[in-house]
Amino acid sequence: MPSVSDHGKRVSWVELYFDLIFVFAVGQVAHAIVAEPVWMRVLQALGLFGALWWTWIGYAVTFNRYGDHAQVSHRLYVLAGTVPCAIAATQSHHVFDGHPAGFALALAGARLVLAVGAGAARRVGVGYAGSAVIFVVSVFVPQPWCYVLWGLALAQEGGFLLLGERRDRVGRWRRSRGDSTQKARVAMVRAMFAPPRDPSQAVDSAHLAERFGLFMIILLGELVITVGAAALDRPDQDLDYWLSLCGGLVLAAALWWVYFSSAADLNEKLLDISGGNPSLAYSLYAGGHLTPAFALVLVAAGVGLSLHEEPPSSAPWFITVGLTIYFGGTRVFSSGSRRWYAVVGRLAAIAATINLALLAEVVRAPVMVVIAAAWTVVGAVVVSLFRDNALRRLREDPAAYFRDAS
Repeated sequence: MPSVSDHGKRVSWVELYFDLIFVFAVGQVAHAIVAEPVWMRVLQALGLFGALWWTWIGYAVTFNRYGDHAQVSHRLYVLAGTVPCAIAATQSHHVFDGHPAGFALALAGARLVLAVGAGAARRVGVGYAGSAVIFVVSVFVPQPWCYVLWGLALAQEGGFLLLGERRDRVGRWRRSRGDSTQKARVAMVRAMFAPPRDPSQAVDSAHLAERFGLFMIILLGELVITVGAAALDRPDQDLDYWLSLCGGLVLAAALWWVYFSSAADLNEKLLDISGGNPSLAYSLYAGGHLTPAFALVLVAAGVGLSLHEEPPSSAPWFITVGLTIYFGGTRVFSSGSRRWYAVVGRLAAIAATINLALLAEVVRAPVMVVIAAAWTVVGAVVVSLFRDNALRRLREDPAAYFRDAS
């Protein structure tokens, strides 16, 4: 059965079933980019992905804290959530057409289920009920203001679900010690590593790490599906066919290595050291994983477009910008050192990653995918080299490691 480690809550079968809904939702977001490969559509897709992401976060964190897969009521709660989430996935393409009402009502329904499922966690239940009302109200508000309401609803969810205690602690520190920005920043980092005063607010680090790891697998699966579909669409098994197939699969494997060989383990250890501090969980997972998760969708769309007969000029940029965001979110080129040559090296690596797209002017699209895959392999090697040093620094001073890596 699914398990994460020798301690902590296990990811249940019903949660895995719930995640299947988001396989389809992620595919819809990637398809929207492929259908109209312009940067404005990418920004719109990011907004839609963010709404779906925070919906998934709600179920993942609420079940992490209060769920018990052995209880029938908790299983029914997760299964009930699949219905509005699936409807939201089917309605997502209507948002791009300027008809967001169905999507908003589905998100409202998902939050009503969350409000009921919160049970004794009254603050969480009231917060999600408030979000549901906001999404319903947005149906009657003209565009683009309805999207502003969506943003407010999602922002306040992070506050009541994961951030409340950190604000209280930092506020007390400022009142007692003064309002120094630098000292307040240090106090905020230290507050993240203090176990929550209320044990019921603690986040199970092993369970959350696996839930997010499984979601990253879903996103990597979208890239694998894209590569496979592109290979099937090619009538001849020529050189371009094999370059597309092998390059895309190596790219997916290297992206997997980057996350699971280092970032996943380090994030789990940080959260475990903090005693399941919810503010740290927000920084590492809920907020910290949003951009690298979307970056995988962008890379998948870019690879799919690059393997078309006549790829658009934006396709290689989607790949390299996606890789840059992913590398940044997983801290591939971060050794933790603040010396000038380390900073220059990181900036040079970031610039090189973005500008790989310029090679598309002189090489064929399948070759561009191979180049992106080779560069990602380099990133995987760098991660492996830095991993032992990062673990050592993490054991010596978790707060300093988090502050330097952020």
